Amino acid sequence: MFSLSLTRRAQLIGSALVVAGLCGASAAQAADRTIRIGFQKYGTLILLKGKGTLEEKLKPLGVEVKWAEFQFGPPLLEAVNAGAIDFGTTGEAPPIFAQAASARLVYVANDPPSPKAEAVLVPKDSPIKTLADLKGKKVAVAKGSNAHFLLVKALEKGGVSYSDITPSFLTPADGRAAFERGAVDAWSVWDPFYAAGEAAGARVLTDGEGLVNNHQFFLSARDYAEKNADVLKIVLAELRAVEDWVQKDPQAAATELAPIVGIPTPLLQRAIGRLGLGVGSITPETVAAQQRIADTFLELKLIPKPITVADAVVEVLK
Repeated sequence: MFSLSLTRRAQLIGSALVVAGLCGASAAQAADRTIRIGFQKYGTLILLKGKGTLEEKLKPLGVEVKWAEFQFGPPLLEAVNAGAIDFGTTGEAPPIFAQAASARLVYVANDPPSPKAEAVLVPKDSPIKTLADLKGKKVAVAKGSNAHFLLVKALEKGGVSYSDITPSFLTPADGRAAFERGAVDAWSVWDPFYAAGEAAGARVLTDGEGLVNNHQFFLSARDYAEKNADVLKIVLAELRAVEDWVQKDPQAAATELAPIVGIPTPLLQRAIGRLGLGVGSITPETVAAQQRIADTFLELKLIPKPITVADAVVEVLK
């Protein structure tokens, strides 16, 4: 069953409280017209932060923008559930775990699928040649991440039970270190860490094509989304503008993002080329796909109770 250790939960809650401290002592003390955004060092949200256009668009409404960085999705959504931030983006698996933990989280929009933007990697000279060869092996993955679901589906395709591998739950940075020193046999991860692994000589055992959708979701706290739909519409419109720019000039986007993530521009451009871009509303088909993920995780006892994904959708783009 999915459960955080007391130590890990304390760390996450502590991180959330730090973010809350940076953004105001608590949600209650934060200004009504403030949006606190959680971002990661990749994707279009960090590009929006860098451009500064959102601040200009929201200024006439008297809305202040505050930013907080997270290494990957699950801690970001812990912060949403803890009331430390109002909005952020993650892959498709983290919201499942977050909804199982709290009713506070809601989906407000998503990007198109990016199945080729994550992969299961093995060392170049590894004896692992097929997905079936993962049986009995140790695999690094960020717990609750989109790559966690990719690993589940890859094992299923290879005829390997999830219980027949040893997952090593590590952050992307720690996963890369473990992979490079040979402490794990494989690594399930997303871009740009995937692109960095490729550049270092890792071999792709499989990407997500035919296995997962790998949507990027834009998520918020329910109370914030219901009271500030006008703010979220502007945020999503600015994200759409950034994504239009990325599609038209991926080299410029990669050049701008490269010094932030520490990956050479050509490699980052390859990673950007694997992104699905175009912010849109959550469709019934997308909800159904998320529900299948939730049901899979419940069957594997990775979440503690059934959830209904549709209960966590708030439409703000109409």
